[in-house]
Amino acid sequence: MTFDPRTTPARDDLASTSLEGLARARRYVAPAPMRCVLPAASVLAAPSADAEQKDQILFGEAFDVLETAAGYAWGQARRSGYVGYVAARALGADATPTHQVSALRTYALAEPDARAPVRLGPLSLNALVRVEGEAAGFARTPEGWIPAAHLAPAGVFAADHAAVAERFVGAAYVWGGRESTGVDCSGLLQQALFACGRACPRDTDLQLAFFRRAVEPQALRRGDLVFWPGHVAIALDSASLLHARAHGMAVVRPRLAPVAERRSAPGEGQPVAYRRP
Repeated sequence: MTFDPRTTPARDDLASTSLEGLARARRYVAPAPMRCVLPAASVLAAPSADAEQKDQILFGEAFDVLETAAGYAWGQARRSGYVGYVAARALGADATPTHQVSALRTYALAEPDARAPVRLGPLSLNALVRVEGEAAGFARTPEGWIPAAHLAPAGVFAADHAAVAERFVGAAYVWGGRESTGVDCSGLLQQALFACGRACPRDTDLQLAFFRRAVEPQALRRGDLVFWPGHVAIALDSASLLHARAHGMAVVRPRLAPVAERRSAPGEGQPVAYRRP
């Protein structure tokens, strides 16, 4: 049986017990559920700070650990399914969140007061927190006081993923990024859909395979997806796009026609597919 190593918690020496009898490994371990305790943490290709960032987990997101060694935990991000290494210091005890961050970014403060010192942040869109009370328009969490208007109860989602994505305009392009301050093209789409309560794989090839409802270019409408090899954009209307581009290193809103005419960088030239998520 063939598995995608990006989303399969298996190595030659170690695999999750869920794969026993399916993937060959010298031993199988039950995952230990943990959660991200930093504003964001890199999911790395190898246990080194210099390794390639393949993905990120945000505050409160679950990471199922199979092994911890030399300061790094190896396992699987539960929300995206991505497998990799996370700095052990970025992980803490599992806890059930009650709310998600619905603002593009927010901070946890020492007191329920706009002038109070920052305890933690920035917490990006879709980060998960546990609310234990409320006072003066702030929600009390173990990390500090967060403006209640910046949170939504678990299960309450936005309706327009294109509108969510538009809030990222001007954010830096960061390979493997999902933070409000830095995303890549597939991370931007994933964040926008997660905010609307919708599933979305992490990489563009997986996204293209996942969203199978094809549309004709002339029928393109708001929220549709435009794919190039290794790149994805979100249509804002029939003529304009939004995407995170390495060429320019930012989230931008170009017109579709000029992008289709250029051929100098990924995400330019004629698209290879159009999908309706």
